[in-house]
Amino acid sequence: MHAFKAIFLVLLTLILTATAAGAAERMAVAASTANVRSGPGTKNDQLWQVEKYYPVVVVEKKGGWCRIKDFEGDEGWIEASLLDKTNTVIVRVPKCNVRSGPGTEHETAFSVTKGIPFKVLQTKGQWLQVEHADGDSGWVLKNLVW
Repeated sequence: MHAFKAIFLVLLTLILTATAAGAAERMAVAASTANVRSGPGTKNDQLWQVEKYYPVVVVEKKGGWCRIKDFEGDEGWIEASLLDKTNTVIVRVPKCNVRSGPGTEHETAFSVTKGIPFKVLQTKGQWLQVEHADGDSGWVLKNLVW
């Protein structure tokens, strides 16, 4: 009987862990800008503002609002209608070269700083072809973004 209880508890723990992990959903800002607020509603303080393609992890949903966590671990609330499932990334290093092709042998098309978001167009090995909301595009190394 103890073995059955132990197996049941292990299975229950695995199910609850999988459910909690599955609750977090990666999304991106679909609007040109979005206010991140201290709570779910426009009467709550604006903490900061984010731009299109800013990736977030949704950790809770409440009344048309999503509690989100960003690449730096900061949390706040965004209106759910401003988010979608576009595949996006954000630069997590102080400086990132965006190249004309997937590799360091390609020219640097332009450079960006930490916190710049991009939509992912395609993947080739360790490289991502990305596009900024302003239309600038190129290739970045996966380990430079979140």
